[in-house]
Amino acid sequence: MYIAIKHLHMLTAVISIVGFIIRGIGMINDAGWMKHKLVKILPHVNDTILLCSAAYLAISIQQYPFTTDWLTAKVIGLLVYIGLGLVALRFGKSKPVRIAAWLLAIATFVYIAGVARTHLPLFFL
Repeated sequence: MYIAIKHLHMLTAVISIVGFIIRGIGMINDAGWMKHKLVKILPHVNDTILLCSAAYLAISIQQYPFTTDWLTAKVIGLLVYIGLGLVALRFGKSKPVRIAAWLLAIATFVYIAGVARTHLPLFFL
C-alpha cells in the first residue's frame, strides 16, 4: 500500500506543477479559459489528494514535520510555494510581479522535489 500511495503522491505532484505552469502561461497571455470553473476547481481536488497522500506517507514512515528536518523543509517550502502561487495567479498587482512570483514558485517546487528525493534540506550544496 505504501508504494501505491507514494506513486499517487508523486503523480499528483507532477499534475500540480504541470497545471500550475499551464495556468501561469494562461495568466501571462490573459487567456479567457483561465476563468472557466474547472480551472479553478480541479487544482484544489488534485492538491487535496496530494496533501492527503503526504500525510499518509509521513504517518507510515513515522517521520513528521517539525521533528524531521527534511519534512520540515518540505512543509516550509510548500507554504512558500502556496504564497507565491497566490501572488502569481490571484493577488499580484501587476503582470511583472505575477510573472516573477510564478517563476519563483516553480523554483520553490523544484526545491521541494529535490528535498523529497534526497531527504536533505540543503541537497543543492
